[in-house]
Amino acid sequence: MATETILIVDDEADLLSGLKRLLAPEFGCRALTARAVRDALALFETEAVDLVLSDVRMPDLDGVELLRRVRAGHPRTAVIMMTAYGSIDLAVQCLKQGAHDFVAKPLDPARLFHAIGNCLEHQRLLRKAAALEAQLEACTGIARFIVTSPALRRVLDTLTRIAKLDVTVLIRGESGTGKELAARALHHLSRRAGHRMITVNCPAIPEALLESELFGYRKGAFTHAAQDHKGLLELADGGTLYLDEIGDLPVTLQTKLLRTLQESEIRPLGATRTLKVDLRVIASTNQDLEAKVRIGSFREDLFYRLNVVSITMPALRAMREDIPHLARHFVGTCAQELGVEPKVLSPDAVRALIEAPWPGNVRQLQNAIRRALALAPSDPIEAEHLGLAPIEPRDTCAELDSLLALPYQEARAQLLKNFTRKYLSFHLTRTSGNVSQAARGCGLERQSLQHLMRQCGVRSDDFRC
Repeated sequence: MATETILIVDDEADLLSGLKRLLAPEFGCRALTARAVRDALALFETEAVDLVLSDVRMPDLDGVELLRRVRAGHPRTAVIMMTAYGSIDLAVQCLKQGAHDFVAKPLDPARLFHAIGNCLEHQRLLRKAAALEAQLEACTGIARFIVTSPALRRVLDTLTRIAKLDVTVLIRGESGTGKELAARALHHLSRRAGHRMITVNCPAIPEALLESELFGYRKGAFTHAAQDHKGLLELADGGTLYLDEIGDLPVTLQTKLLRTLQESEIRPLGATRTLKVDLRVIASTNQDLEAKVRIGSFREDLFYRLNVVSITMPALRAMREDIPHLARHFVGTCAQELGVEPKVLSPDAVRALIEAPWPGNVRQLQNAIRRALALAPSDPIEAEHLGLAPIEPRDTCAELDSLLALPYQEARAQLLKNFTRKYLSFHLTRTSGNVSQAARGCGLERQSLQHLMRQCGVRSDDFRC
């Protein structure tokens, strides 16, 4: 891990030298010093600073101004303020402007060490999250946007936990929910990332060719086998084999695949001996494999061999909180793909996106945004540019029926959350995202409305023109 850098800013030379001698060995860091705000800002031109420890009262510019400039120009640098003129008001002012913590002079070493230790650990977690986001974006083309829906948060947490574990994974979910995206993320974050990920679209390859494509063949194994041909399993050696829609794999090949998983070996058609392969298998399906096992169209032992870790990708209708975030992401990526300027989404367009049924899930959402960018003559994108079917009034009884299988408390909470989200969306749409006006329309205090918005993952920015 790279050595961290702390910049200490104070107009007292003795304090600077004392803190430098104290902090550098305590935290194993580089300690830089500056006696004025302007000198501190100049250091940012040549140094990567992880943490600023700054006095508030200084003769030229004060520490609050330094805090403001650091937060504006170097948002990943944390700031801890210290002052002999401590007050609740000053502490609140600094914290509101983005200070990580506030310590009073004379400095208590234990309190100071605790504040700096917590801050540096927080910075390490942020760097780790940023690195993970960069890895995911590099391999999938989609950043880990800030998600609010519990269903998607659970999936992302599971992906990060199991990526480096060399276990077989079964990814389940409806068409268009991003199963291949999850598989690519698992591969890219695994120890096999330096090797290939081979994707097999099981229903797309004719059954007569599937065995030779998977296992390969030797010269003379059948008519027209003029030379040896490596199969996809052999090509995936050292890397990851992704079996897309495994539920469509013929039963005869299920048996051979099971042997490969059990023995880590394959036998190409026409070969007299087996070959050892080292690969990780990730499979996906949009079918009910348990039902296929019951009717005998999917081997039970293969199912259990694949289902070591199971991840279910949520349908888009189960994570409506994240639809505005996804939509904005696709506006950017699709605009670049089409070679056009990005456009904003009108409040009506956002509402239409949130309320649409999305049978095609994320893939359908991406296509709707792509269509809107092509057809919308100018900003903003309106609901009619999205090409969505008119939203029919939802059958309230049907909505209630869908919750009846849940435990009472969970069903009640979900029903209340659905109502609250729609209620907030209605009022924020009417006020173009103006929270104060929406609060008056709801008969609520602004703080109460903001509390409800946070609970339901509703953002005012999503409703602004």
